[in-house]
Amino acid sequence: MARQSLVQLVDASKIFASGTQALRGLDLTIYQGEFLSLLGPSGCGKSTALRLIAGLIEPTGGAVEWRDRTRAEIGFVFQDPTLMPWANVESNVFLPMKLRGYSRAAAAAKVSEALQLVGLSEFADAYPRELSGGMKMRVSLARALALKPQILLLDEPFAALDEITRLRLNDDLLRLKSELGATIVFVTHSVYESVYLSTRIAIFSNRPGKIVETIDIGQALPRDEEFRLSSEYGSWCRQASRALNRSMSEGRGISP
Repeated sequence: MARQSLVQLVDASKIFASGTQALRGLDLTIYQGEFLSLLGPSGCGKSTALRLIAGLIEPTGGAVEWRDRTRAEIGFVFQDPTLMPWANVESNVFLPMKLRGYSRAAAAAKVSEALQLVGLSEFADAYPRELSGGMKMRVSLARALALKPQILLLDEPFAALDEITRLRLNDDLLRLKSELGATIVFVTHSVYESVYLSTRIAIFSNRPGKIVETIDIGQALPRDEEFRLSSEYGSWCRQASRALNRSMSEGRGISP
């Protein structure tokens, strides 16, 4: 069955006011229902591409084209959970719905469902200072999921977490993908994480970023520890690692 495009970046470029060119000639198609990881060196424009998709910034050149010409419902998870420290978990998850004009009563069922999805129902009244790093990130995920987005964008959400918590959240994210059926675009520096999570990996060059290679991961979702220990996983990790090494010779930017 042919894959159906959800959104495309077409010859996209981005030059910031400082003069830094983050992206140049970026062509990227995101397909309905896929789990796409954007993999590349630091400073190569992966996060910039994510923000273009989200509409948080506009391209300097090129275009962002949605399939039905209307931007889909988007959930965005940043690298930092960005929680309001004075508000409890429930109020933090309610925030995007409040900004959309929902009353707390009208949003209550959706907030409760989002907290249940990420396993935090019992912590609805807790404050961020009472939560671990992994739990804070779950709150951020719940906040992004509350409006049932068609596409979920995640900007290195697990980078600052310890390895055990990171692996657990990887599994949780795949479970959520299976339950919700959303399209996911995930920014990461980790070859191992990208192979474990993705149906497809897009490899970025050095800044100014562009796609230099894509890899389809031929293993059905969801995945488990057996996949992490399999020879197939090791083979795809080697393939992605080699592609990432080749990408380092692309472009003329200097990674920070």
